[in-house]
Amino acid sequence: MKKEVVTAILLLALGPAGAVAAPHPQAKTDQKPTFAAVYDHIVMGLQHEIVSAADAMPADKFNFAPTQGDFKGVRTFAQQAKHIAAANYMFGAAILSEKPPVALGGENGPDDLTSKAEIMKFLNDSFAYLQKALNTLDENNILGQVQSPFGSNKMTRLSLATIAMAHPQDHYGQMVEYLRMNNIIPPASRH
Repeated sequence: MKKEVVTAILLLALGPAGAVAAPHPQAKTDQKPTFAAVYDHIVMGLQHEIVSAADAMPADKFNFAPTQGDFKGVRTFAQQAKHIAAANYMFGAAILSEKPPVALGGENGPDDLTSKAEIMKFLNDSFAYLQKALNTLDENNILGQVQSPFGSNKMTRLSLATIAMAHPQDHYGQMVEYLRMNNIIPPASRH
């Protein structure tokens, strides 16, 4: 088995926040899980944590960004959510070898999405699209080369899918900090 596949399988088995991924609900325990089922489980966990965090921030604080200390030019809470969504669309489109189905704007998402409701829809829809792309992965195509969304190079679908699972967690960490700066306990920490 190629080193890239083994590494990805180990990372995927951990799932979000290091939790061990349970078998997909539709998979029989005596059957080997599919790539699509493993990624589906992980993206559902990511979506739950990120969307819950985004929803926890009140609409009147959605444009919050830290101002004390050296925080010049950091993304607002809304821009963090829109950035995750834009990246989800970019990764999904690359895996499917197609153009994103929506206008993405810059790296912080479309400038015309400003309300919490619009941003939440953009975020949820991006996870649905990414999930659609990940559900196409199988043993026959996962190591296939596709155009990278980051330049002229090619990447495997496995690499893109792995980055797509890691990338939102960086921004989720920022969202958690922004929630806590506003005295809001992130939903994932309320247990």
